[in-house]
Amino acid sequence: MAMATKMLLLLAAVALLVASSGAWEINIHMPTSVATVTAMEEAMAPIIHALRPMLGSGGQLGSRAGVACDSWRLGVEAHNVRDWKTVPASCEGYVGHYMLGGHYRRDSKLVIDQAISYVDSLKLAGNGKEVWVFDVDETTLSNLPYYATHGFGATPYNWTSFQEYARQASAPALPETKRLFDKLLSVGIKPVILTGRREVQRTATVTNLRRQGFSGWMTVLLKPAEFKGSGVTFKSGERQKLLDAGYVIVGNIGDQWSDILGTPEGARTFKLPDPMYYIG
Repeated sequence: MAMATKMLLLLAAVALLVASSGAWEINIHMPTSVATVTAMEEAMAPIIHALRPMLGSGGQLGSRAGVACDSWRLGVEAHNVRDWKTVPASCEGYVGHYMLGGHYRRDSKLVIDQAISYVDSLKLAGNGKEVWVFDVDETTLSNLPYYATHGFGATPYNWTSFQEYARQASAPALPETKRLFDKLLSVGIKPVILTGRREVQRTATVTNLRRQGFSGWMTVLLKPAEFKGSGVTFKSGERQKLLDAGYVIVGNIGDQWSDILGTPEGARTFKLPDPMYYIG
């Protein structure tokens, strides 16, 4: 009975937090008792599945079925875990909590804070030749509305269903990246949008970016339909073309290592978090 009362109080508290806070701001510290966490998860499972509530992603939620999900995520971000196809099935809940809770926003903010600090340290020539390269998916735009209904990367990628989603041009902006984008425009650095999306998606991509307040970029570069190489090969090749045209890449940011690997990378690279999928 005492446990049931506590659960009702907890659910009431969650409801109040959801009603009064943004999805990026809620951060509930989960108890460390395994038995308590298990009981809570069983009671809250319907809510978690329907709303992906904004709970912390640490503690006992970090390990399931022998997979240490927090360690797995670290391996992904450090590029030690490579060439993976899906998030481990046992880590779907962990990744969902991370992405929709305050942790993902805090990690993104740290990256952007460092990027802006770097921008402030630059001695710019001001000749219109300094550019900064931005990726699109999980960098300027967030596909969380899609991945929240597709297992947060725990289910195999479905090209057809994702293209249907992308054509809606409804992905929200990543607010931290928008902060960097606006900073660059204010100091005269030209944003270059370089995405692995195909050329056929140009209209939807540009429309989505503009709907979310992105404008003033120098160019938007998409992958030609006939291109068969890797993400690293495509993006490094496009960056080389910028250099050949006389531009200086002062910065480069993306959520995938394939966004920032491959010569020329740019004077400084920044990696945003993304444990939902891998692009080589």
